[in-house]
Amino acid sequence: MFSFGKTKKLESQLAALSQEIAQLKNSAPDWAGLTGDQWSEFFSMPVASGVTVTSESAKRSSAVYACVRLLAGSVSLLPLPIYQRNESGRQRVNHDLWWLLNESPYPTLTACSFWEWMVSSALLREDGLAQIMRDKNGVPKNLMPLPRECVTVKKVDSSLVYLVNDGISKHGLHQDDVLHFPGFGFNGVHGESVIKYAARQAIGTAIAADEYSGEFFANGATPSVVIEYPEKILPTEQQQEYLRTQFNERHTGKGNRHKPLLLVNGGKLSTVSLTAEDAQLLETRKFQVIEIARAFGVPPHMIGETSASTSWGSGIEQMSIGYVRYTLGPHLTRIEQELNRKLWPRSGKYFVEFNRDGLLSGDSKTEAEVFGKALGGPGAQGWMSINEVRRIKNLPPLEGQQFDQVQIASQHLTQGNTNENPPAAA
Repeated sequence: MFSFGKTKKLESQLAALSQEIAQLKNSAPDWAGLTGDQWSEFFSMPVASGVTVTSESAKRSSAVYACVRLLAGSVSLLPLPIYQRNESGRQRVNHDLWWLLNESPYPTLTACSFWEWMVSSALLREDGLAQIMRDKNGVPKNLMPLPRECVTVKKVDSSLVYLVNDGISKHGLHQDDVLHFPGFGFNGVHGESVIKYAARQAIGTAIAADEYSGEFFANGATPSVVIEYPEKILPTEQQQEYLRTQFNERHTGKGNRHKPLLLVNGGKLSTVSLTAEDAQLLETRKFQVIEIARAFGVPPHMIGETSASTSWGSGIEQMSIGYVRYTLGPHLTRIEQELNRKLWPRSGKYFVEFNRDGLLSGDSKTEAEVFGKALGGPGAQGWMSINEVRRIKNLPPLEGQQFDQVQIASQHLTQGNTNENPPAAA
């Protein structure tokens, strides 16, 4: 295990880590490869609806699955370029780590799958963890994801240690060799799971409502009915039970829908239960979708709930900007800061930053107007060069110094004409 700047203090921390590993080998449970955290205990008690909510069972809720898929997918879509600081600000550079962050961080994973894993683990299991695998010179060569349920995080002095028990081996890692992407509410050791704190009851209710609705429609007939007969037609309990059995066999279940019902000897059939709509089952399910979306910070309309209003603006572009700024922004910033401090510790030369423009771009007409002003169109001073615009659109640069300078297309601005005395109207 490699660590930068080993000092006596760090050596004492590593000695304490060795003691933690020894304790782990003696006390950690061997079942399912779990460590002392025993994640299942967090969710062992059912919620008020009677459903036990875990990080796995929560994904049975379509709203949870959609929120996690949306957030993880949004992060995986964004390019993660590497920049170098210089006197004029920053410059995008070709770096060996670009491949790990944007193409393949581990031999069996693409970058898209890696970031989806990290974000979904942070949302559902408090933290996304990955081991920085270095060569003998300390240069990162691979980023190996660590299943959160197989890792115990502990604080030793002023550092974190990660005790890994994956069912095959038990070992410890120093914080310098682990990328730790916590969810909201990081307390210095771990984040807070949305499932555990914010949406547990809502998810349990949503799963229960989904199961109930499935049973309701699978039954094939109204769940509760009363068959009435005149007195003494069915005098014995055996005859009554026979009638119930015949009714269930012939008129309930998926294969018996819409079969005609025949009652003889003056029998009458009447319902005593409410329909799904009368019981407001659909409204309940809709409300739970909004509750779950609120817990994840996702606009309901982005996971298919279009009846809920939004205060982020009326246009799709404005709502997309709000989503990137207020929902994705904190996740992206946490990832950027963790990468910068672990891949280039105590160095101000290189840094990474997600390119958010990919999610903020508007339609073709809007983009043309923005780029026209950026290049110095009529009424604009101009703040971009032609090659900078082409880089955003993934086009090759044009040769020539003039293409790397801000182009002022408006002639009166180029000549310094402030238009203080405009010509009189004809």
